[in-house]
Amino acid sequence: MNKVSGQKSAYSYLYPQISPNDQRMLDVGDGHSLYVEQSGNPNGIPVVVLHGGPGGGCSPFMRRFFDPAIYRIILFDQRGCGRSTPFASVESNTTWHLVADIERIRVTLGIAQWVVFGGSWGATLGLTYTQAHPDCVIHLVLRGVFLGMQTELDWFYGGGAGRFWPDLWEDFVREIPKHEHDNLIAAFHRRLFSGDVAVENHFAKIWSKWENALAAIGSNGKVGDPPIQFARAISRLENHYFSNHVFFEQDGKLLNDIDEMAHVPGSIVQGRFDMVCPPKSAYAVHKRWPNSVLHLVGLAGHALSETGIAAKLVETMDHIGRVVR
Repeated sequence: MNKVSGQKSAYSYLYPQISPNDQRMLDVGDGHSLYVEQSGNPNGIPVVVLHGGPGGGCSPFMRRFFDPAIYRIILFDQRGCGRSTPFASVESNTTWHLVADIERIRVTLGIAQWVVFGGSWGATLGLTYTQAHPDCVIHLVLRGVFLGMQTELDWFYGGGAGRFWPDLWEDFVREIPKHEHDNLIAAFHRRLFSGDVAVENHFAKIWSKWENALAAIGSNGKVGDPPIQFARAISRLENHYFSNHVFFEQDGKLLNDIDEMAHVPGSIVQGRFDMVCPPKSAYAVHKRWPNSVLHLVGLAGHALSETGIAAKLVETMDHIGRVVR
């Protein structure tokens, strides 16, 4: 069994330069171009990695869950973030645009079927894509499941998680007048899209620090200011999506439409102490998806880099690599 611990990997020695074999900008229309990269075995099992956020962007660390002798690894930055352009743009940027982008990448790269691997918002997108294109998915791997439901948004932006982190919650809401506390997503939206860049960047830092501080189980809540470009993209895109109910026509859509992907095998890796995306959603998906396996990892939170989460993901991908081959 291979393991990933912290920022190191059993496979990292195979990437001495952490340099992808192939990278390109892909025009997907609507004025958007996506950064897409490939690494690993060009004849291997294709796997597409869906990053979190919305707005988080991909990173070299995300390659390290896949044996490069077995997998053809495809990473990309979703609309508006990372190296994709235009940066931090919410124009023509919805869940359905992203699903179409994923499918365009598959077709452009000449891939018939692939493994889909997504965590947090990437899990939302992975489920949405798989329900729309189930015959294109060999296996769906989810981590830190988020379903885009109002109860989940209420938990994180309505005071639920704040009951465990009252000091950080106080920091998060301090600059929002009390009469706006009944809808903090809307309150931040007015500031993140105010048209005043200084104001937008200030509240972007507040928004992103709240999430960053709660991601890892070992966090003491003390996090510095994130890079402003990262904070700006993730705060504006997350807020844009959450303000629009993730662009789903009904709350609970992903659970209601599980039957669309019933035949697709799946693996779910979930931290038992995930403060950002509590395990209830992962459990609900598993109960409605008989073809899935749920791994609840003890003493683990939300972060992809946590030892237990990372090790279980590597173990899962090694298993899929043996079964699919």
